Amino acid sequence: MKERSSYTMCILLLFTLLNPLLAGEDDGFKSIFDGKTLEGWKAPDMSYWTVQDGAITAQSTESNPCNSNQFLVWQGGDVADFELKAKFRLAKNQGNSGIQFRSKIDKDGMGIGYQADILPGGSWCGALADEYTGREPLMVPNGHKTVVDADGKRNCTFVSEPVSLREPGEWNDYHIIARGHHMILKLNGQVSAEFIDNDEKNFAASGILGLQLRSGPPMKVQFKEILLKQLP
Repeated sequence: MKERSSYTMCILLLFTLLNPLLAGEDDGFKSIFDGKTLEGWKAPDMSYWTVQDGAITAQSTESNPCNSNQFLVWQGGDVADFELKAKFRLAKNQGNSGIQFRSKIDKDGMGIGYQADILPGGSWCGALADEYTGREPLMVPNGHKTVVDADGKRNCTFVSEPVSLREPGEWNDYHIIARGHHMILKLNGQVSAEFIDNDEKNFAASGILGLQLRSGPPMKVQFKEILLKQLP
């Protein structure tokens, strides 16, 4: 009996020690999508946005074409220093989307600012784009690091081979880390883009968080398990 009790205590102690390690990855992260409704999210035209299969779904069709970029904005306020984790997939790995952050929406509904880009492949997939600020749109291609100095001069260097999307139908993982002037994008567990923005004119310390449906041919993109952690 004593032997069994000691064994049980050892198992409980081991579980206590391991549990924080197993659960620690998402410590401080809070879900900002309930998996059932679009509560807490808003777009000028909600006809493109639904919840399907437990995921925020943006879709354009022949009968409901997307003629200008659409953005579904999280209504929880601006984000500054933060980490965001989300799963996404493009139907048939076709189309164009992204996660807008530290951005603003202009009077025409256009998202302006940083974007974690989503495309089927190439240098734009997993890239950090600079949407409509007047700077280089492909600010950090997949597999690169870019540093912009105080005067706006851009220095972009190759770091590694581009990170790819998973097979069509499979979910991909995006992890965005923004702290001060330093931003990192991780696609499927690997760093795809790193950005240090010291541009005194264009650097954005905070702004909205949103999901993009790009104008163009019919397409479908889905997002789920969207977790946000505000950093001190």
